Amino acid sequence: MRERKGDKSLENIRHTLAHLLASAVLENHPKAKLGIGPTIENGFYYDFDLKESLAPEDLPKLEKRMRELIKQDLKVTGSKVTTIAARKLFKDQPYKLDLIKDFVKEKKQLTVYKLGNIFSDLCKGGHVKGTKEIGLDAFKLTHLAGAYWKGDENNAQLQRVYGVAFNTQPELESHMEQLEEAAKRDHRKLGKELDLFSTNMLTGQGLILWHPKLSITRNVVEQFWRDEHYKNNYNLVFTPHIASMDMFVLSRHYNKYIDSMFPAMLHQYIEGESKSDYSTEEQLKPMNCPNHIQIFKSRPRSYRELPLRLGELGTVYRYERAGSLHGMTRVRGFTQDDSHIFCKPDQATDEIRSVIKLSKNIYEIFGFKNIEVYIATRPKRYLGTLNMWSFAENALKKAAESEGLKYQIDEGEGVFYGPKIDLKASDALGRKWQLGTIQFDFNMPDKAATTKQEVDEFWAMKTFRDKFNTKENLKKYLDKLGRGFDVTYINDDGKEERVVMIHRTILGSMERFFGVLIEHYAGAFPLWLSPVQVQVIAVGEKFQSYAQRITQELRAAGMRTELAEANETLGKRIREAETQKIPYILIVGEKEKQAGTVAVRKRGEGDLGTTTTSSLIKSLQEEINKHR
Repeated sequence: MRERKGDKSLENIRHTLAHLLASAVLENHPKAKLGIGPTIENGFYYDFDLKESLAPEDLPKLEKRMRELIKQDLKVTGSKVTTIAARKLFKDQPYKLDLIKDFVKEKKQLTVYKLGNIFSDLCKGGHVKGTKEIGLDAFKLTHLAGAYWKGDENNAQLQRVYGVAFNTQPELESHMEQLEEAAKRDHRKLGKELDLFSTNMLTGQGLILWHPKLSITRNVVEQFWRDEHYKNNYNLVFTPHIASMDMFVLSRHYNKYIDSMFPAMLHQYIEGESKSDYSTEEQLKPMNCPNHIQIFKSRPRSYRELPLRLGELGTVYRYERAGSLHGMTRVRGFTQDDSHIFCKPDQATDEIRSVIKLSKNIYEIFGFKNIEVYIATRPKRYLGTLNMWSFAENALKKAAESEGLKYQIDEGEGVFYGPKIDLKASDALGRKWQLGTIQFDFNMPDKAATTKQEVDEFWAMKTFRDKFNTKENLKKYLDKLGRGFDVTYINDDGKEERVVMIHRTILGSMERFFGVLIEHYAGAFPLWLSPVQVQVIAVGEKFQSYAQRITQELRAAGMRTELAEANETLGKRIREAETQKIPYILIVGEKEKQAGTVAVRKRGEGDLGTTTTSSLIKSLQEEINKHR
């Protein structure tokens, strides 16, 4: 199939396929209520509100009808419409009417696209001119899912139909093979099969129970993380899981991230407990940064102490909607490898360079070699001055260039308090995962008066209306706190100067990183990370004592070794060890006992022959050191 250009681009094809899908569904379900049907990476989806549930066996039927419509070479045309005309056209489509209301509020031009004379949709466009431009064998409907309208679990749950589409059938087939491999590597599936982790409704949605095996690997990763950070002159700290609500009002996390924060908890003073000017509400912390600032501010800091690097494996809590939770990669409680660098302006570029170097080194050790850099610049709503943003954006670009990294610009995608670098790594299947981030912060180190807009934002929250009763009382409270923590150091002239603050993570969160890691390795952790590195299997019961001795020798040398019980056949025990993806299996019987050796099987390579325990330990230690 020839390459498509212009209005026949792959994006336009995918968008038109979403409309064809909606048209096919409406033929069988004429009373269906339509949600949205955008393009996504590799494909498209459409949301439907149906009285009858769609089933997987419906997808081939819908595909067949979509191909029949494609063959008709239906023309796709778009036109601008008035609000009155749009409401009339979609009078029986409540979700479209809801969108129209939003677009009117945002003063967006309304446009409608028609698929021949059979289907019309409220749509911003990007379509083929005629459906014959779409390849009949280069798309496929893949699966069904539930989705809340506008992502809000308080809204109706819709049925979502996903599809993929490519320029050619070979590309589609390659993608489907990758999806099949990804399904085998799904960390939720492997987590259960390998007894690594679980979730439980009694524990709470989005909260991970780390089982013994994965906890071992996490301890190894955390110790490696600590060692690398000590080598790079980080000071590692611990901070509490909760803090005064005032801290997050002062940092402005509260009004910016209220939808992602758990409700404040009222703390009742007990007899003999001292009171302060701060509130009696405490908050599960969504961020570690305000606490790190408190450590920095615990005493005056000299310029000679800078840069000061504070790091923590700190657990935070954010309310993710139930529909967005996904195994370990989208959770409500997670531990970030969080660090904050306090430095002078002239140290900023070198500090960012050092973070990039450390990140690249750590990613390579875990087998992530293809790293992409994205620099997110100033958004429409921001804090700080244009000079601050220019300085920070240039520092990020200069640091990336100095480290020989090409970068892409994410225009306007910085956070409100500063620009950032996002580091994305490709896994074994070529999928991109954002892991690390490096962010400037102009908000928290600063000290500023409360604005009228901020008062309005806080007053819009029921929590603050109930707490303060009147807007005047709320304003007094906010004026007293102000905004920002006034983070300074004493310069070489003996004067206070505002510190430059850089947020950074490398792994992201331990939960998400392990979800990615499990899929990257397909559950087969390299030797240095494997929860069980060696399993010893005796041929029969009478050789169990020799197997026990080998096990003890390996454990004494620091190898995580497991002794298999002799209550099953040899073949079954070997297969079980292989199923559990244990790197090395040692078989011992009469021959090995007499010679004082072990027979070695290596994961992925099979039999390696026999060797002495001491030689095996030496080779295992060399393999571990090579990867670290």
